[in-house]
Amino acid sequence: MRLDPECFQFDVMCWRKLDGTYLSGMDTRDLNRPGQPYDDRITVLTLNKVISVLEKMVARCETATVKYGHKVLPGVEQDEEKAWVTIERNDGVVEKHWADYVVGCDGASSQIRRSLFGDKEFPGYTWDHQIVATNTYYDFHKYGWEDSNFIIDPEHSFMAARIGVKEPLWRVTYTEVNGLTKEEIEARQAEKFEIMFPGHPKPGSGEYKVALTSPYKIHQRCASSFRVGRYLLAADAAHLCNPFGGLGLTGGIVDVGGLADCLIGIHEGKTSDKILDEYSRVRIEKYKTIIDPISTENFKRLWGQDPDKVLENDEFIKLLKANEGNAELSRKMQLGSLGILHDFTASFDNNKPTISLPEKVDTSAVTVTPLVT
Repeated sequence: MRLDPECFQFDVMCWRKLDGTYLSGMDTRDLNRPGQPYDDRITVLTLNKVISVLEKMVARCETATVKYGHKVLPGVEQDEEKAWVTIERNDGVVEKHWADYVVGCDGASSQIRRSLFGDKEFPGYTWDHQIVATNTYYDFHKYGWEDSNFIIDPEHSFMAARIGVKEPLWRVTYTEVNGLTKEEIEARQAEKFEIMFPGHPKPGSGEYKVALTSPYKIHQRCASSFRVGRYLLAADAAHLCNPFGGLGLTGGIVDVGGLADCLIGIHEGKTSDKILDEYSRVRIEKYKTIIDPISTENFKRLWGQDPDKVLENDEFIKLLKANEGNAELSRKMQLGSLGILHDFTASFDNNKPTISLPEKVDTSAVTVTPLVT
């Protein structure tokens, strides 16, 4: 799927101190080799535009229909041949829809998951941190900042990542004190940004413009199973993580891609539905061994250490520093992120993979490649 020209690719992701001091980073251009550009570098596209692209693709598919204004109601029902969902339309009409399989890909508050396991059964925890996401117009490049910057500070940690293609629009996501209303957060924002931003713009100076402010809480949670008979879970309906590093949406995309391969294999008679048990097992394992621990460390790294001792104590930053100037080591480290993938077609009954994964990589140094920020 091509998203151009709506998107662009990051060159450098880096970590800094609050005063802007560059600590270390990774250059995604190291993934390229002479005459062999690497197309799957970090790609940036705002989610509303991703949805628009996907909607247009679905519209061209004769076997798919998007039904807006259909609310899934509590309850699940299945037999040996099919599963049902009960929905309520905007006009109040209640209907039942059935299919061979029902995939709950309905977000963090998934009704499918709650119907299967209960409203309060979503193992994990909620972080005791207030996160504020903003879309802000400010020229970070003017101050020599990279496309993606993670600022390490106990009080003013934040991420500044470019999301504008032709205009200086940046996603600035920062930590705030707990217990504030949205109005109180917005009232403190100018003071926070003066401290956080390079150039230290004064409140009311007009040097930046905040287009969106969205406070929210973050979670690390994973369902106990992604399969219950003919019901399946994927993406945020199945698991949650904090946003630092982009592993939530990335993990969801990988879930759906793998599940699609499994369902296509069943439909084409290449495998039995036991492959869906493997889907559940493997994707839970990927969450527990990659998505959860790495996203957790990504977040803690920003506020849980002394910025002046990062280069002494933070093993990840030390590894990045050691790789600077060595494109091959940098490439190897970045490709470790492909450990989040899994080829389910290799387990089909004919035992012949029908898709091609990227080159074999060493995942011992798995790091983060956010596909969408």
